[in-house]
Amino acid sequence: MENFTVDGNFTRKMNKTFISAFQIGVVLLAFNMFLSITASLSNALILVALHRETFLHPPTKRLFRCLAVTDLCVGVISQPLFAVFLLLSVTTGINFKFIFCIHKLFNASSFVLCPVSVFTSSAISVDRLQALLSGLRYRYVVTLSRVRTVIICFWLIGISCGSIFVWSANIAFTVAFALTTFSVTASVFSYAKIFRKLRQHQLQVHAVPRGQNNGRVTLNTVRYKKSVSSAIWVQLAQVTCYTPFLVVITLMTYGRTFAGRMEIAFVITATLTYLNSSLNPILYCWRMGAVRQAAKDTIKQLNCCKSA
Repeated sequence: MENFTVDGNFTRKMNKTFISAFQIGVVLLAFNMFLSITASLSNALILVALHRETFLHPPTKRLFRCLAVTDLCVGVISQPLFAVFLLLSVTTGINFKFIFCIHKLFNASSFVLCPVSVFTSSAISVDRLQALLSGLRYRYVVTLSRVRTVIICFWLIGISCGSIFVWSANIAFTVAFALTTFSVTASVFSYAKIFRKLRQHQLQVHAVPRGQNNGRVTLNTVRYKKSVSSAIWVQLAQVTCYTPFLVVITLMTYGRTFAGRMEIAFVITATLTYLNSSLNPILYCWRMGAVRQAAKDTIKQLNCCKSA
């Protein structure tokens, strides 16, 4: 979802590199087109499944829906523009101004969507921590209206980053990098505190005689652990897909490394970031049984409508 910062001279050099590496460009072009389709269809299905699913707490569901919306926008907007940019870059005789315009568009859209996605993943981790700390007060602390306000703030930050990119690409990358670092740090802190609290709770449960153990509390704990595990998988997938790109673009932005291999590494790692939008729906269906069942029911209903 996140993309790179370049000036006109670098884009010209990168265009020459793509033409000389035609086969790599064609493979990446085809792969990005495929990912664009899968991200669009799968996240649309997840949004329908989340709408039908009643197991999740509504504010938590709203956060997952926000994440699915950003991934859907990647599949519908950012990745198709990136694929067009790759197509134009490996095609000779294309006006450079048109290529640079497409470059601006897919970068700006990526800088809007990236902060929203990263902040939402971090908000899910904070939500899971708040559920553990608040206990019975959780439903009164984390309300739908408050989560809606937070999500609006996320989108305003994303739009601001996209606007900054139009003005200064380097400043936009610096801001996006700082926001990503802050969000990941907040997530690590939240999950570390969750594990510490769960460890303390487990020791307290073991200290209570079996006859006095409350089965309902144990069941709620198991369900909570599953929700935390699902959120961690989503966060790990995001970090895994984004980290290689952040390393490459940091070297290219601040190290001024413009070698051909580095430019190819940029395109590969940028594609990896887009892959995250197609992986998330798989993780939802794998780790969240209610979402998986709702998705199956939706597919069955669509098949029935086609057969009818």
